[in-house]
Amino acid sequence: MNLSKPRVIKDYDKLDPEIQEKIKLEYPSGYSENLIYFNNKEGKRVSALPFETEEKYYLVRMTIFEAEKIIEEDDDYDSTGSLKDSAKEEYESKYADDDFLATDTEEAEDVADDDFDDDDDDSEDDGDDDDD
Repeated sequence: MNLSKPRVIKDYDKLDPEIQEKIKLEYPSGYSENLIYFNNKEGKRVSALPFETEEKYYLVRMTIFEAEKIIEEDDDYDSTGSLKDSAKEEYESKYADDDFLATDTEEAEDVADDDFDDDDDDSEDDGDDDDD
């Protein structure tokens, strides 16, 4: 994880559709197996999906149940929870020029919640913790 990048904690449904599509390419077999766990500012253990772009490092808040539900309800995934070839090809073509980085889950597990901006609101701000 590049510490000079803005770091954002955000709910999946509040992410830009473009970021969601890139996450699908990064995790074509679903999200639940790739969640990391950490203690938030209140000391509560939470889970999130790590995802890094050239501009930002995201922790996408979700539980195992939510991760499985997202995949189950997404038409881009088949009944086994794998990204359909047609969706994969579409997104690979769409983002062929983008160079988003593969996530290193082990490295992400060492991240402290204090390092991230919690971006729960839907309003646009100065651009440091919104999605690109």
